[in-house]
Amino acid sequence: MVDARALGIYDVLVSAGAIPITDWDSYRGAERTGHRNLINTTPLKEHILACYLPAMQEALLQWAQDSGATVLRGARARALDTRDSNGNKVTVEADVAGKSESMAARMVVGADGRGSPVRSWAGFQVNKDPDRNLVAGVLLENLDLSEDAAHAWLQPELGYLVFHWPQGNGVARAYFCYGPGPGPVPRLSGPGDLPKYLERCVAAEVPAEVYSKCKAAGPLATFDCAGTWAEHVFRQGVALVGDAASNSDPTWGQGLAIALRGVRVLADALANNEDWESAGKAYSVERNQYRTVVHTVEERQSTVLMETGPEADAFKEKVLPSWSADRRRHPDTFIAGPGPALDETARRRFFGDD
Repeated sequence: MVDARALGIYDVLVSAGAIPITDWDSYRGAERTGHRNLINTTPLKEHILACYLPAMQEALLQWAQDSGATVLRGARARALDTRDSNGNKVTVEADVAGKSESMAARMVVGADGRGSPVRSWAGFQVNKDPDRNLVAGVLLENLDLSEDAAHAWLQPELGYLVFHWPQGNGVARAYFCYGPGPGPVPRLSGPGDLPKYLERCVAAEVPAEVYSKCKAAGPLATFDCAGTWAEHVFRQGVALVGDAASNSDPTWGQGLAIALRGVRVLADALANNEDWESAGKAYSVERNQYRTVVHTVEERQSTVLMETGPEADAFKEKVLPSWSADRRRHPDTFIAGPGPALDETARRRFFGDD
């Protein structure tokens, strides 16, 4: 939450109902195999924050408006012209209150998600990972779990991961993560598939009593997890942040953290350099560095924990004991932040090849 504090929005998130998560608990079946206090064990001595996203979005929009921003609800951007060689401003064409408007700006920031129209309009080069993991997610209430910890069940033999993130007031965001497997992959969606979803979680060794009183508090849906990213995230007066710049594999839960980091890095670059072209390029370089670290660790984690089959099983038998013997082989990227660039030594240590 360091970036949220630096941006001045930490209290805004808390006022919207975000709750601090101080512990990370890992399980195999009913046995808790790991209990980590994040304040004591992270370099920055920070907890993580669990947010109900619709409430967070509303609170941040209101905060932006109260801070002097103009918020146009119901507006729809439909085209964009990037800055030309003469340094003219970027122009956005939008429908506002039923009328067409043309708005010029010194810089346009695209924060419009993984299918970003801004990214397409501005001509950014986009890369995409091969299809890999899937995540089924649903909001559940009345889980038999504590609300001060994140709860994770890992079943690498089957390529299953289950995460429960408390949202406060007896509600938790629940995720069942799984690899695609060799054949057709059933996708869980809608209220009729909730029993199947819970069955899969129990197959991942979550005790059935965890769900004995639960019910859905939101829709159930399954998402593809292949990452997409812009080769560079600034060009001709247009900057990309959040999933518009790159979406990380939601299996590993880095989307909001990366979005906040990007906003903070871009804001700092613009505040410290009157030449916004140079500032935008500096932002792009820094973002590419930490995105690469996160993406690399996501890919390596998926290789070890999510792939199945005889070769994958043999690989797990080599790698997982080395992690148990020396926890430092495994980067703390998903809890403590991206950290420095990963070199060949880090790769060899991660896979137990040294």
